[in-house]
Amino acid sequence: MVTVSAGIVDRFSLNLTFVLFLTVVVVTLFMALLTAPQRDEISEFYLGNRTMSPLRNGLAMCGDYVSAATLLGSTGLVALNGYDGLLYLGGTVVAWMMVLLLIAEPLRRAGKFTLGDTLALRLPRMQRPVRIAVAMCTLAIATLYLVAQLVGSIALLTQFTGEPGAATRTLCVIVIGTVVIVYAAIGGAPGATVIQIIKAVMLVAGVTVTAVMVLNHYDWNPGALLSAAASHSGTGTQFLEPGLRYGVSTTSKLDFFSLELAIVLGLAALPHVLMRLLAPRRIDVLRSSVVWAVGLVGLVCLAAGILGLGATAIVGRETIAETDHKGDSAVLLLANALGGGILTALLSCLAFVTLLAVAAGLTLAAASSLAHDLYGEVIRKGRASETEELMVARLSAAVIGVLAMMLALVSWGANTATLAFLAFAMAASAILPTIVYTLFWRRFTGQGALLSLWGGLVCSVLLVLFSPVVSARPGSFYPDSDFAWFPLQNPGIVSIPAGFFLGWLGTVLSDRRQPRDDAAYEEFEVRMLVGAKE
Repeated sequence: MVTVSAGIVDRFSLNLTFVLFLTVVVVTLFMALLTAPQRDEISEFYLGNRTMSPLRNGLAMCGDYVSAATLLGSTGLVALNGYDGLLYLGGTVVAWMMVLLLIAEPLRRAGKFTLGDTLALRLPRMQRPVRIAVAMCTLAIATLYLVAQLVGSIALLTQFTGEPGAATRTLCVIVIGTVVIVYAAIGGAPGATVIQIIKAVMLVAGVTVTAVMVLNHYDWNPGALLSAAASHSGTGTQFLEPGLRYGVSTTSKLDFFSLELAIVLGLAALPHVLMRLLAPRRIDVLRSSVVWAVGLVGLVCLAAGILGLGATAIVGRETIAETDHKGDSAVLLLANALGGGILTALLSCLAFVTLLAVAAGLTLAAASSLAHDLYGEVIRKGRASETEELMVARLSAAVIGVLAMMLALVSWGANTATLAFLAFAMAASAILPTIVYTLFWRRFTGQGALLSLWGGLVCSVLLVLFSPVVSARPGSFYPDSDFAWFPLQNPGIVSIPAGFFLGWLGTVLSDRRQPRDDAAYEEFEVRMLVGAKE
């Protein structure tokens, strides 16, 4: 939770942040309404403009992926943990290489609107139960990630009001949640894409300019920056060496590996990222778009690393830790030291816009899966009209938004980054094994898909419930209780292999009892390799 001391944000910064935020919201809402689907076509609502250039697609992908956890949380980890914090940022960039090299092209060739369409083409005999499982996994992952964004909005609010009261928290969540619902329900994919592009341009420009200011402060000498960071860290050169945070014990090392595994593998299975991969009409555009996304995310992570080191060097590690023990306020403290109230207001506004944009993409992905997979293909068995399905999608966006608001108010004290990383672990445990097996394993069956989806989801959720995230520690949901028999805060190191194992086990157990649909697989393989004519 971002907690900034009362002296950091003065009334000028507060007013300027409010004006900037209101201006961006008004402009983006207008753009969302202007670009909203004009016809009742589900392809336009789900995928948007499929003829965009690779740069614009890459900006949208970057906007979908980079959240406030990266801007605030990762910067704070670097400021407090030095080398160990930089490893987080490395995992964030490597995750895109998984997307580029493993699933982007085959998934786009074999997909239509959602992941459920891909699995239905690959496993036609089991498509209804598989679509239900995919929709439920998508809803769980997207809702948890959406809650993380709304909790982050409350955390940001504390820089202006201190710890907010119940009425203030409720008002903040309702306002942010309502704007997100309007973005997703009315604008659809075209509106969400415009918002993501605007957010990505603002984010790249904002962190780059601030990083340039940090480097200029040290006369463009990286060595001087590193030396100053080490000297103001209170730990000397150990700040620039591995092990400051994650070398304390075997458990901490395993926890770090588990988290990195979830980050690197989870991106390729996040629902809103998967939908973005299906948007470009041509494969060469998709390939170039992902390359742009890799470069843009890499630039943001590089700048975030510089900001984290700069915060330690200029503000001091002790001051950052006293303000917020998680370090989420580091970038705002740095902004105040470098540029005063104006820069603090700009970065605060940027953080709010980042929350809005990511939340809109998540809401749209969850609503699309519920409307298309669950309602259109399972309940209505493909007989729903496009107008009917679009109405359900818009209603689903509203329901998901309200559900996320209620959950955010209940869990407002949770760590935003922790919630986001748990969503990554759930995606990597349930959806990623199913995608990999579907695309690359001929023997894969519907039973394997169901066991992988449900088993991976249940395994990750159970491990989280019995982890220090929920009990046994001061920052847990129930700090006074102790039922955390699973020692790690992130379940990825156990739940991800479990998801792959369950997919294999389900396939092996059902392979002899159910004949394989070789014709369906051959058709799927041809489509995956050469694509479908559209």
